Amino acid sequence: MLEQIPGEVAYLGLLFGLFVVPRFLQRYRIPTAVTALSFGAVAGMGLGFPESDPTVSVVSTLGIVALFLFAGLDVNVVELRRERKIIIEHVVLRVVALLLSMVALSLIFDLERRPSALVALALLTPSTGFILDSLSRWGVSKAEQFWIRSKAIATELVALAVLFIVLQSTSPARLGLSFLAIVAMVAVLPVVFRWLARAVIPHAPNSEFGFLLMVAAAAAIMTRQLGVYYLVGAFAVGMAAQEFRRKLSIAASERMFGAVEAFATLFVPVYFFHAGLGLQREDLGLYALGLGVAFTLFAIPFRLALVVMHRRYRLGEATRESLRVGVPMLPTTVFTLVLAEILRERFQIDPAIFGGLIVYTFVNTVIPAVVMRSPAVTEFHDDILVVEHELAPGDGQGLA
Repeated sequence: MLEQIPGEVAYLGLLFGLFVVPRFLQRYRIPTAVTALSFGAVAGMGLGFPESDPTVSVVSTLGIVALFLFAGLDVNVVELRRERKIIIEHVVLRVVALLLSMVALSLIFDLERRPSALVALALLTPSTGFILDSLSRWGVSKAEQFWIRSKAIATELVALAVLFIVLQSTSPARLGLSFLAIVAMVAVLPVVFRWLARAVIPHAPNSEFGFLLMVAAAAAIMTRQLGVYYLVGAFAVGMAAQEFRRKLSIAASERMFGAVEAFATLFVPVYFFHAGLGLQREDLGLYALGLGVAFTLFAIPFRLALVVMHRRYRLGEATRESLRVGVPMLPTTVFTLVLAEILRERFQIDPAIFGGLIVYTFVNTVIPAVVMRSPAVTEFHDDILVVEHELAPGDGQGLA
């Protein structure tokens, strides 16, 4: 069927479907990731669209690189340091949860330590880039955004470290050499950015975004070659580039950050489409669906309970307010898809477990969009509060 469609027309239809349709469906609270992943599954299993298509592969890589670059750029070390006690406690709880989940998964599915660790990471790690890109649509306050962003970033930093150790722990020599390579890359990045800010950017105006994306792509490819996937390099570049942002003018810095966010928002659906192309019919059998439901019933209440209990103990917060922080942290979208791919390629994981993870990420990606208030509702509610304040100034009674 696809062979009868001219290449330009096919790609034009694909781009329209991925850039426009998912955004339109957001009005019905269907996340773009779910729509694009579904499109990929239908195109691959139903229409025979090739998973190895080079154009889709390259664009999807740029999309995922931009998403994790954006997540790294959004790390605010000052904010993390200011609330370090609560965030450290949060991280400790997540590490304990990860260890308990590893043991449980190893016993239930008879998995070795490394694949059980990856499945646990896939179930428990929030997808920070996707969450940051979606916060504005979930109607959360500035204070709630701070906690969601800080906790998701802190959790992902630990998850990336665990991912690196798990994938490189086949031998002490491999782990040591890979660690030295990552350290060398992190040490070189600030030098590269200082050189760009001093010697290149003044003579090449409006080129900040292009240089940043290419550096991120190069670092991502390097970490891919080291066996720890693209996301580690892209995230490291984002964090290193914060000093680069400070050396730019305010306008140039904001323009670069906005360009990264816009690029990621535009092209990351291609990554989800490409991930959907990799799905096979046996990945979504009845056993896989059952495991997906089991993962959902176990992991989502467990993760929410960790947030609620910690915030009630530490901040005296009511359950309702804690859930407004915990629910937006549920999506594991990109992290689960990446780890599921690694599990299938390197560890030949049971297709049912692979499919169960896909079903699980479908569900946890949809939950915040359904549960949280939309921005329109929030703005309407805020407008009412402003009107009440203006009609009854100073009496504290509101409308009579």
